[in-house]
Amino acid sequence: MTAALAIPPHSLSIVVPFYNEEDNIAPLVKRVHEALVGYEHPWELVLVDDGSSDATVERALQSAREYGPHVRIVELTRNFKQTAAMQAGLDAARGDVIVTMDGDLQNDPIDIPRMVARLLNEDLDLVAGWRQNRQDGLFLRKIPSKIANRLIARMTGVKLRDYGCSLKAYRGDVIKRVRLYGEMHRFIPAWMATVTTPRRIAEEATTHHPRTAGVSKYGISRTFRVILDLIAVYFFMRFRARPGHFFGSIGLALTALSGLVLGWLGWVKFGLGESIGGRPLLIVGIGTLIAGVHFITTGVLSELLARIYFESGTVLSYSARQTPALAIDEAWHKPD
Repeated sequence: MTAALAIPPHSLSIVVPFYNEEDNIAPLVKRVHEALVGYEHPWELVLVDDGSSDATVERALQSAREYGPHVRIVELTRNFKQTAAMQAGLDAARGDVIVTMDGDLQNDPIDIPRMVARLLNEDLDLVAGWRQNRQDGLFLRKIPSKIANRLIARMTGVKLRDYGCSLKAYRGDVIKRVRLYGEMHRFIPAWMATVTTPRRIAEEATTHHPRTAGVSKYGISRTFRVILDLIAVYFFMRFRARPGHFFGSIGLALTALSGLVLGWLGWVKFGLGESIGGRPLLIVGIGTLIAGVHFITTGVLSELLARIYFESGTVLSYSARQTPALAIDEAWHKPD
């Protein structure tokens, strides 16, 4: 199947973060190899253990010994959460094209060659998976996800129907210009739009299977975190390089409002000779003045922090220990 696809020359890295998925390691590695039988380009599989407390690392090392050194292991020293684990995998990946996917067997590796072919043949920077027939609960997963997807698309301008699908194909040199931290993995297409144009981001329908082993790490509580993260994404997309404009605009609006209120009270005091000491409007005028000055000074400080951020080097959001599988620098699965 893979040999029938016309794909330009490249090297491929497949990144899979795991957390307490011991029963899914071996089946996933097997599925990846079955999906890439006949793949005409060198590829590697990067398994990232996010500080699992079960036998995930042992199962991953066993798979590496069984299939060869192109199966590489990145073992984080503790549980840093999915975003940091994904960043660790992206840092370890060496391919011209990088594919990420979940380790719960719900994504199907059979879609990888088709997504890579579209990425390279259409000169795209990202092909995001779309779980067209999603195999999850309706009320706890599907409905909140649909609402979130529409809200994210409207606020970010990146029109995708499924932001939450982890199966994505990236152009390696582009995704490596995006540093992931916090819980940014939910909004990677939006963050990609900060380093490339949304015209180079596309969506591809993918296969989705029900979970058969392990426990889902998601719940309805993440809806509130998504809202907060979306506000942060919107801010960074619009004002990352000029935060002073965001805070300064609010500050100027508040000080202008304060000027109108205090001006009116001044006319009442000195023009009409009335007392203003007991008027609530005086408190409003002084309060908005203080708040306006605060926002303006916050904007100045934000500009200074932004300058420091852009002029400084990056700081890793995780720490990892090197394993024997990771130490092999020239290990690729190459076509026969």
